[in-house]
Amino acid sequence: MKLSCRASSIKPSTTLAITAKAKRLKAEGKDVISFGAGEPDFDTPDYVKDAVKDALDKGYTKYTPVSGIDELKSAVAEKFLSEYGIRYENSEVIVSCGGKHALYNLFSALLDEGDEVIIPSPYWVSYPEMVKLADGVPVIADTSQNGFKFNLQIFKGSLTSKTKGLIINSPSNPTGVLMDEEDITSVANFAKEHGLYIITDDIYEKIIFDDKRFFNALMVDKSMKENTISVNAVSKTYSMTGFRIGYAAGPKNLISAMNNIQSQSTSNPTTFAQYGALAALKGGYDFTVMMRNEFQKRRDYMMDFFDKNIKNIVPVKPDGAFYIFADISKVFKESGNEINSSAEFCDYLLDKYLVAAVPGIEFGNDNFIRLSFAVGIETIKDGLNRVREAVNAICKIA
Repeated sequence: MKLSCRASSIKPSTTLAITAKAKRLKAEGKDVISFGAGEPDFDTPDYVKDAVKDALDKGYTKYTPVSGIDELKSAVAEKFLSEYGIRYENSEVIVSCGGKHALYNLFSALLDEGDEVIIPSPYWVSYPEMVKLADGVPVIADTSQNGFKFNLQIFKGSLTSKTKGLIINSPSNPTGVLMDEEDITSVANFAKEHGLYIITDDIYEKIIFDDKRFFNALMVDKSMKENTISVNAVSKTYSMTGFRIGYAAGPKNLISAMNNIQSQSTSNPTTFAQYGALAALKGGYDFTVMMRNEFQKRRDYMMDFFDKNIKNIVPVKPDGAFYIFADISKVFKESGNEINSSAEFCDYLLDKYLVAAVPGIEFGNDNFIRLSFAVGIETIKDGLNRVREAVNAICKIA
């Protein structure tokens, strides 16, 4: 059977594939350490689980409105009002089956064939593929010469007559780099001036280190409301990845179109999971602060370990999220052509040392790998020692 051109052009998620391979090896009894996970390793808060149990006990197991229950949309709107000073009506909010689903609906509603979306590189692996699924064209904007920070100059250099908008993910997956207020402001002003949309993926907004501040387009210019679609979820902030609850807020006509698309695909997100998300949004950030503090300790340990023990790998210090994006180009040079790509390096790590990492090529940069520190500190120590052994073996360091 011949598949559609659309289906044939889409790559599977390498992050999920590597995680699945690591789990399979573990199931076979292998002592695998996985740095591939894109989810917190902390259990979901009890008050969230209790809310789901209560919802089930009350019989909240039937359909809800396609765009989510009003209580949850109101809680999302209240978050935007209290944290950003932006007022949204419930009709300007949609709840979807995870942040990824919200983005998928968004691109489907926003893009016509040939419309371009600027995507700063390195990028989350799904951005280009989702744009292509909507018949759009991903335009990759390299940020490697600017410390992986997207700015107005890079924006202008990627602009064409077909540009519909751009994606901002700050702090970023995979680099953890945070855009500062000045760059956000100049990019937002330019987008508004030229009638372009900013899609702001704020999934890691609460996991930021060193007392740095998060900014998005809405925060620096409230008049950006008509040009901005803000996408978020409860997955990272509250360690609720399996709940599959995301949300988006934006212009009413666009949210309405996303609702129509959702109505013909998934219908409403899981009903009782919505009540868990409602409890999360109403429960404050004490749990999130605990996670963030632990993530910062792990980040600091990993940065120190690389600095002292693995000279041929140079990590980017993340401002947030829970990933180390590490430059392995020196390993290529020292390997005698044994290792020539991030995929080969990651295969070597997993096959020889049972360490799972994600090749940087999937994020748009083949000189890097991504290591998640959403694992316990003892696991990190063991895993980094194995990485050191692997690098020493490749580079023939005694």
